[in-house]
Amino acid sequence: MTGDLAFIPLGGTGEIGLNFNVYRCDGQLLAVDCGLGFGGPEHPEVEVMVPDPSWLVARRDRLVGLVITHAHEDHIGAVAHLWPQLRCPIHAGPFVSAVLRRKLGEAGLLGQVEIITQAPGSRWTVAPFDLEFLRVAHSVPEAQALAIRTRHGTVLHTGDWKLDPNPLIGPPTDEAAFARLGEEGVLAMVGDSTNALVEGHSGSEAEVRRNLAAIIRKLKGRVAVACFATNVARVESVALAARAAGRECALFGRSLRNAEAAARECGYLRDLPPFLTEEQAGDVPDSKLVMICTGSQGEPRSALAKIAGDTHPHVSLGEGDTVIFSSRMIPGNERAILRIQDELARAGVEVMTADDHMVHVSGHPARDELKRLYGLVKPKYAVPVHGEWRHMNEHANLAESLGAEAYVIEDGDVLRLAPGTPDVVEAAPVGRLAVDGHRLLPLDGELLAARKKMLFNGVVVASLAVDGAGRVLGKPQISAPGLFDGTDDEPAQIAADLARAMGDLPAPMKREDGTLREAARSAVRKAVGRRLRKRPSVEVHLLRV
Repeated sequence: MTGDLAFIPLGGTGEIGLNFNVYRCDGQLLAVDCGLGFGGPEHPEVEVMVPDPSWLVARRDRLVGLVITHAHEDHIGAVAHLWPQLRCPIHAGPFVSAVLRRKLGEAGLLGQVEIITQAPGSRWTVAPFDLEFLRVAHSVPEAQALAIRTRHGTVLHTGDWKLDPNPLIGPPTDEAAFARLGEEGVLAMVGDSTNALVEGHSGSEAEVRRNLAAIIRKLKGRVAVACFATNVARVESVALAARAAGRECALFGRSLRNAEAAARECGYLRDLPPFLTEEQAGDVPDSKLVMICTGSQGEPRSALAKIAGDTHPHVSLGEGDTVIFSSRMIPGNERAILRIQDELARAGVEVMTADDHMVHVSGHPARDELKRLYGLVKPKYAVPVHGEWRHMNEHANLAESLGAEAYVIEDGDVLRLAPGTPDVVEAAPVGRLAVDGHRLLPLDGELLAARKKMLFNGVVVASLAVDGAGRVLGKPQISAPGLFDGTDDEPAQIAADLARAMGDLPAPMKREDGTLREAARSAVRKAVGRRLRKRPSVEVHLLRV
């Protein structure tokens, strides 16, 4: 449809992470953010997921650009995976551009992508969209809300934001700019719902800095702090706390080193000396070391996961040491985080979290901050995003109480904002793709379904040789890792069952390889099922000699 203004979320609406949004104006398309998510307990066969861009790729000739609001993984992490299909210019602030160049360089794409760096608070045009960045405080430098002016009206896409009077790195949220936009008139505000259930205020980064300094000063032994790599203010706070306690500070994890390089490139952290490397940290006395680590969300390949599992090549933690989780649990990651915390506790490490110490504040607005922004912007319509259903419903109720007409939608809904009253006029197909090395696999496809089945039911490989008439030669071999160990005699019994089943087949079936292979697969599956009450994936290697 042409001649309208529509909002089309392809990820991040009704869920945490995977933020991927599209605005349509008179047939032209603008994408905003392109983030990833984690598999979690719902998808144990998957570590990282990205939104399925198929709907947008099919309309790539009308895609005028991609705007990235800030450098968190749930808003930027899918760019390197999806850009080869989108192939559009990317507009971003200086810090996002610095982070993105490193990501694209690692993916071998840097020379292909047009990155247009826009100054914080700047205004530019990508026809038919008139775009303006509005500075907001968040737990990453240079986060921006995006004002999208069109002939149909203005939409404010808030991105992630909060009201922090002292965010430490970068200026506070530009409330005057939001007030000016409100006076100009805002048709719709598409806004962050993460903390819509939280009363009061999200708190200040400055308070965390004070508390970390006080906590680290009193600790003995080695200290490790886990936080988001791009939370540059938090990294700086830990480094300053270490210095005040007479300790040296090291970075553990590639994403932290990349974020540090991007931050220094943009003029941040200039008052701090270079961090120690992981190798150098191993030579520092225990009482003189603070480590900043990746792994606050329980990522299995992160530095903290290796330390907790005692597999890190340079350091270990034990009795008398402390790990501070200076972050929140992203929904879906609870089990992985708690597993790491339990491994640390088992080794005698003291674990501190935001549940019992003031070592983290959220980067998202609580209810008092939402009320303040609605008072400044005065949108006609509110569209809650960036949250699960309970967050978005509560955001909608709050918006209605403040005079806005709220619309709660989900991924794939095409919400026409103008002309006329907002309405969901069509549906775009949406889904998730699993990142599997350099491949993107459909989450509901055959490959991942087979992998999930193998995860829970195991896999059995049967190898057998037959002659031209289909008679079994020698003894079939059965391999079933994860189902039987080396002392079990069941594999030999299953091999005998397989040989008998092959011998009982009618002669014509034995002459067809495909038929013979399927009969062998069925015989092995039944034999395992009788013994284990499982239905494993069965692969048959058939050799006819």
